[in-house]
Amino acid sequence: MYVIDLATRRVAIVGTTRTPNEAFVLQAARNLLDVTDGVLRTHRALIIDRDAKFSKAFRTLLKRGGVTAVRTPPKSPNCNAYAERFVRSIKEECLGRMIFFDEASLRRALREYAEYFIAEQLHQGVGNRVLQARRGPRCTSLKAVTRVERLGGLLTDYRESAA
Repeated sequence: MYVIDLATRRVAIVGTTRTPNEAFVLQAARNLLDVTDGVLRTHRALIIDRDAKFSKAFRTLLKRGGVTAVRTPPKSPNCNAYAERFVRSIKEECLGRMIFFDEASLRRALREYAEYFIAEQLHQGVGNRVLQARRGPRCTSLKAVTRVERLGGLLTDYRESAA
């Protein structure tokens, strides 16, 4: 399970499980609303689809935390385009190219991809820029270049070397 801040496009991986049932989603909601480090503590709305896991109990829990659950219309994935695009990107660029032997390796790959998505990947929706660059400037000339690898070279980025 994940959430995306639409303003910054920052992705937070909330949790992984083999059996995503209502109990898992309710615990994820409690984590999202945590007053110390919950992702939703500074937000007022959460867009969700119509999956049965997002039950009335889930929506009530969010409402008690001051967050309105906005449900997308039935059969309309374009109403949550940022989430749909993230799922497509992570499947094509990461999950579809790896074999996971345990849940820890899956979590690591999800965390690495989320960091790559926000700090290194170019986004067409914002003029082919990186959303929140954390390293040095992107390579734009014939200067010395450093290759930055993630997930064993599956995800790569190139940066100008320090002079």
